[in-house]
Formats: sequence, C-alpha cells, structure tokens
Amino acid sequence: MAAFALGRTEITRGQFAAFVKDTKYQVVDNCWTLENGKFEKRSGRHWRDLGFLQNDKHPAACISWNDARAYTKWLSRKTGKHYRLPSEAEWEYAARANTVTARYWGNNPHEACKYANVADKSAQTCAGALSWSAHDCTDGYSYTSPVGKFKANKFGLHDMLGNLWEWTEDSYHDSYNGAPANGSAWQGKDAKRIIRGGSWNNGPTRVRAAKRGRDQPTSRFCNIGFRVARSLP
Repeated sequence: MAAFALGRTEITRGQFAAFVKDTKYQVVDNCWTLENGKFEKRSGRHWRDLGFLQNDKHPAACISWNDARAYTKWLSRKTGKHYRLPSEAEWEYAARANTVTARYWGNNPHEACKYANVADKSAQTCAGALSWSAHDCTDGYSYTSPVGKFKANKFGLHDMLGNLWEWTEDSYHDSYNGAPANGSAWQGKDAKRIIRGGSWNNGPTRVRAAKRGRDQPTSRFCNIGFRVARSLP
C-alpha cells in the first residue's frame, strides 16, 4: 500500500460551509432523516438542517458521494495538493490502526462509549430508538457529536467508528476477490459506493472495523458523511 494521509476527523459542517460559500455549490434539498421514530426521505432537509441540532464542530451529514467528491476537488484547488476520498482498503487499514480485534479498542462492544458515538443509552431518547440494538454504555449524545470528542485510535484518528458512516472511493463488490493488491480504489460496474464505520444510530453488529455498507452516489442520509485522504510522495 502506497503512503497516504487521512484526516484526523470527519469533515465538519463548518468546513463544508466554507466550500459551499466559496463555490456556490448547490445541494439537493432532500435527505433521509430520522424524525418521529421513522427514517424517511424528506424534502426541506439537508446538511444545514438534519432535523436535530448541530453546530459547525459537528460532522457534515446529508452529504452524498458526489457532494464529497466535489469537496475534495475544491480542497485540492485551494491547497495545491491532491485530496480525495480514501479507498476502502486505506480506510480499513487506518481504522484498525495495527489492531486485529473487531474494533480498535478491542472486542468488547460495550466499551464503545470511550471511543465512539454510537447507539447507546443516550440514543434511547430518540423517538423509536428503544427498538434499536444498543451498546450497554452512555456516550452522552443522542445524535451526532462534535468531531474529536472521543479517544483516538493508535494512529491518532478520531471517530473512525461511530458518529457517521463515511464514503470511500470504491464501487461496491460483494467480496474482496480480485481487489487491487496495492490498496487503491476498486472500480467496477456497480454504481453503489462503499461506506464504512457505522454511525450514531448503529448497534454493535455495525460498529466494527470490518463492517461494510453501500449506497448510491446521489443518496443523502443524516448518518453519512466523509473524511478526506491525500497520497504522499
């Protein structure tokens, strides 16, 4: 795997706002949000209004894969350095941080609240949350948390599990058979893109370093965001 750098945190709402202001980028005014106990696609919801309170230190959510790619292109122009989304292989390598356990803090999911914002006792204040599979701990947040609030992994990266699912560059494949051996992004015929890491409303089965998800590049959910990567010389 070639050397690369990865953002210490997910891109925040404040950072995404700077991009929108500078480029006049138009985000579609609809998003899947959790309200009144139901996950539904709602018009009038977007990264500035998820149906729950955030500030500029919270991670930007209701961000599609296409939106995230547009942000990386803008950041590259602004800095003169090539920013991009991480490949799925890079993401998992960074999330594990040289560990072999299910989570970078170990195998016990109920220790999550020191390290991640997950579905837990705090989240049970959300309408409908009593039916969720929850971690047996309290992280203090019902929805998203400000980035960097929880302990980093051994690589110094925060929120690699929990808070928001994160887009990667890769197309979806149902196995790793035939994946690039050098850790680069794997493109294919499936339009869906890989998301990793689990989120604030996910229980132990989804908040694991190996768990994979996928969605359309145009999809926007209040529990999906991103962080950026950069190739190193």
